[in-house]
Amino acid sequence: MLIHNINPVAFNFFIFEIRWYSLAYIFGILLGWYYAKKIINRLKYNNNNFQTLNSKDFDDLIPYLVLGIILGGRLGYVFIYNLEYYSENLIKIFFIWEGGMSFHGGLLGVIFSTLIFSKKKSINIFYFLDIISVVTPIGLFFGRIANFINSELYGKVTDAPWGIIFSNVDNIVRHPSQIYEAFLEGFLLFLLLNFFAFRKKLIFKHGLISGLFLTFYSLFRFLSEFFREPDIQIGYLYLGTTMGQVLSLIMFFCGLILISLLVDKKNEL
Repeated sequence: MLIHNINPVAFNFFIFEIRWYSLAYIFGILLGWYYAKKIINRLKYNNNNFQTLNSKDFDDLIPYLVLGIILGGRLGYVFIYNLEYYSENLIKIFFIWEGGMSFHGGLLGVIFSTLIFSKKKSINIFYFLDIISVVTPIGLFFGRIANFINSELYGKVTDAPWGIIFSNVDNIVRHPSQIYEAFLEGFLLFLLLNFFAFRKKLIFKHGLISGLFLTFYSLFRFLSEFFREPDIQIGYLYLGTTMGQVLSLIMFFCGLILISLLVDKKNEL
């Protein structure tokens, strides 16, 4: 049994507090950006169909993605998970360093911002979304580690020897569900998507990786929710499911529909 007493503040810079949560987003975006450019350069020299996309295009996309992640993630959390609280504390909506981001909201933000950018550049949106899907687990890994440091999204009660007491929450031994998610949604998802992405050179142009991302992530998220305490302000929903599981089910079927449409289209060709 371990006792969690990690300070969520990484260091102080004069009067400013630099939190691990903020650093997780920064490092996740920077590493994902770096790896995305590596992918683009690799595809560019091995696939003539990818000559329409270059690393400069992805550089220009980054501000759109950052805005989509922050606005989508924050607004998703506010409206889906905690509308009552934020309607009474409007200023708190802007305190994103304290936590409170919705992955599903951030996902919609990324899709919407990428759609705007791809139309502006007249480039197929799946050229971007497939690459984003491959690198996203990097950010998810750091994000879940930050959740662990913040003692948020903690797990259910357990008697497992690796259980942890989140002293900022209570004195009960709980599953380190954030670590489970970091492994499933970060490390394992990264390996799976890279395995499928680089089996064939043309796989990035179809959107198949985007569909695989939706299905694999939603599956891992649905399973990990069994070990995680539901949001206290929402609790359990129909048949004992959580909000995260409901959203993941929707995401799962969207992924299956996308994959089936792409497979049918490929067969027609």
